[in-house]
Amino acid sequence: MDNSVLLAFGLTAFAGLATGVGALFAFCVKQANTRFLSASLGFSAGVMLYVSFVEILAKARDALTGHWGAAPGAWATVGSFFAGIALIALIDRFVPAEDNPHELHNIVGLVPCTARDGAVCPPPPKPAADTMGNDPARLHRMGLVTALAIAIHNFPEGLATFTATLTDPSLGVAIAIAIAIHNIPEGIAVAVPIYFATGNRKKAFCHALLSGCAEPLGAVIGFLVLMPFFSPAVFGMLFGAVAGIMVFISLDELLPTAEEYGEHHLCIYGAVAGMALMAVSLLLFM
Repeated sequence: MDNSVLLAFGLTAFAGLATGVGALFAFCVKQANTRFLSASLGFSAGVMLYVSFVEILAKARDALTGHWGAAPGAWATVGSFFAGIALIALIDRFVPAEDNPHELHNIVGLVPCTARDGAVCPPPPKPAADTMGNDPARLHRMGLVTALAIAIHNFPEGLATFTATLTDPSLGVAIAIAIAIHNIPEGIAVAVPIYFATGNRKKAFCHALLSGCAEPLGAVIGFLVLMPFFSPAVFGMLFGAVAGIMVFISLDELLPTAEEYGEHHLCIYGAVAGMALMAVSLLLFM
């Protein structure tokens, strides 16, 4: 196994295990700065949108037009892009809305105020038994199902990070960092309800961490299944799908969540900053 494959696995693991950082954040930080979280999520969306449209989709088109010719390759690029969107959208549809980490209430409900309330929110209080129907098992179940839902969503993200790193390590680093940022609130969404239901920090942290392990699992399966058939056509189709997945995540999850946490302009400033940084980094490594 060469160094590029090891780097790809390492970056994918880094991105996935950021859910554990979210769990630690929920336990260790007494007050959550939602303005910072909003800007960070906007920044992550900006990185992912810019790199998807400017770099990943362009590489997919180059590979596919080189393999099949100009017109068929262009059609294949567009088809693979929307196939990636359809894949992640179907995953969203099959996960119940109340347990879906891409639905705002699962994360925002853990931080009930927003930047408009004063920018700093206290941690959510432990619910009384009667507010949970005298049964904390409901909270526990919410955390476990959220962990499963996040694991399902993280699988294609791991494949995206792995594939991008194999093709261009600097691109893989940027994608891994962007995905890691948006995995932090997902770790919070898993850890907090499990901790409130059980009082066990270790158990809550482990479930959050395990939900992120789907990303390196996606990389492993991608390596085992796709590498024997890797060709310009497979690479182009896969990269087109990766671009679609990342665009959908940015538009469906990151930007709406960033706006929910903070001010509209703060979210947009973060997104523009992410685009600008990504643009400069790509120019520096030309």
